[in-house]
Amino acid sequence: MRRRSLLIALPAGMVTLAACGDDKDSGGEASESVSPSAPQQQSAAPSPKIVDGPLPAITAGTKFGEKPTVAKGEGEPSKDLAVRTVIAGNGKTVAENDYLQANYLGQIWATGKVFDNSYDRKTPLLIQLSQGRIIDGWRYGLTGKKVGSRVEMAVPPTWGYGKEGNEQAGIKGTDTLVFVVDIEDSFNASSSAKGTKVAQDDADLPKVGTNTDGKAPSIEVPKTDPPKKLVANYILEGDGDEVAAENTVLVQYKGVQWDTGKEFDSSYAAKQLVSFPLAQVVKGWSQGLTGKKVGSRVLIVIPPELGYGDQPPQGSGIAKNATLVFSVDILAKM
Repeated sequence: MRRRSLLIALPAGMVTLAACGDDKDSGGEASESVSPSAPQQQSAAPSPKIVDGPLPAITAGTKFGEKPTVAKGEGEPSKDLAVRTVIAGNGKTVAENDYLQANYLGQIWATGKVFDNSYDRKTPLLIQLSQGRIIDGWRYGLTGKKVGSRVEMAVPPTWGYGKEGNEQAGIKGTDTLVFVVDIEDSFNASSSAKGTKVAQDDADLPKVGTNTDGKAPSIEVPKTDPPKKLVANYILEGDGDEVAAENTVLVQYKGVQWDTGKEFDSSYAAKQLVSFPLAQVVKGWSQGLTGKKVGSRVLIVIPPELGYGDQPPQGSGIAKNATLVFSVDILAKM
């Protein structure tokens, strides 16, 4: 079983999918945003019946990517989950358990009060569309939609925050919530970086495969002494925004030891992407990925003092004072 916390420099219990739900774990993206991350204690709700409405009108900001203005709900909302595709995208289809990158606005049906939106933060939400990570209204309402779509939903308490509501957001246990969601992208275990190939002409450094089919790239370690300093080189150079030290990143990765070439950790083997704040990983990762572009594959060679030194994680298979070699695909950041 893969140890998800292997790269984390802090105790595993501190590692969470921050999204916008908890500013303590947001890797510097502090805000009072509380939604649509799932309640801390969420019992399994039955699958909802999905209906077309009623749904309030979007009165301004009607284009994809624009901050919408949404009218107050009229009359009683449906007891079912109301979902409408306002703008139909033509990108890939979103599946349950995908990671979703989206802008959104949420407000209360009865009052029209906006309790959260990502447009003002100018940072899309990055969160996994799975039970326990996000409210069920999103999980059921967005599965099957296409990237590039704008979706409006009216989420009853059963598939929102339940009878407890969310006091921080001013959401009562009886409130139906209205969301407008612009789906910018989605990622799953078959996602890869898609950047431009960069020449690998240093014979003293590992060679990394350039395949973009979602399969783990090869890592060929030379039979030379490892470098004494951190190496962080593009293998595929993307065209996205640069990663900052305070960002949370979504990655595919594979790690081997320099001396043996033996793999000790891999998101490909686990068939599960990994998301974490750069502030919570070993120094070699945080320093190596800072400044790199989203959409890139990066070779990182980490000397012991920027990795685990003489205290590798128990059961990891990593030797003391090992130099570590990683291929990292930066899929998204928040």
